Amino acid sequence: MSDPVPAVPAVPLPRFVCSIGQRCALIFKTEWSEVLSWGAALTFAEYVDAFEARKGVEIFRQGQIGHYLCLLVEGRVEIVKQDSSGDRKTLAMIGPGKTFGEMSLIDGEPRSASAIALDDSKVLVLTEENFHRLVYQYPHLGSMVLMKLAKLMSQRLRQTSDLLVDFLGG
Repeated sequence: MSDPVPAVPAVPLPRFVCSIGQRCALIFKTEWSEVLSWGAALTFAEYVDAFEARKGVEIFRQGQIGHYLCLLVEGRVEIVKQDSSGDRKTLAMIGPGKTFGEMSLIDGEPRSASAIALDDSKVLVLTEENFHRLVYQYPHLGSMVLMKLAKLMSQRLRQTSDLLVDFLGG
């Protein structure tokens, strides 16, 4: 098995030293433990890198090209979007164990919102390059990851639809 090439996200964040076993344990503290066995998580851990974001740091910025997703393992992150008048609106508050930034990994489009660390935070990052490598080298695990991402995006779309109906007065 060849090692995945470590990749740095577009917004440079300092790495923190974390073995594959430690990354696996961190993965098991996230929503990904619902779909990954220990063995699958151990393999998945080979494809993610560990980074720190200090309080107030932008993990990524709206409009930026950045093909990676983040698993928040410590801290809190605010997802904000700038509207047409330039005002920033909070879309979500992300807590430990949750995933964010997956849309750009899947569709290759610029970031639809910004992610800002509300606390000193730690994230595991899966880059597009390592994602493709994972899918190629471990197709079954890759399909599990894709299904998890599809489920996450479906849940978020349902929440957005519910909010839109409420906003429209229905």
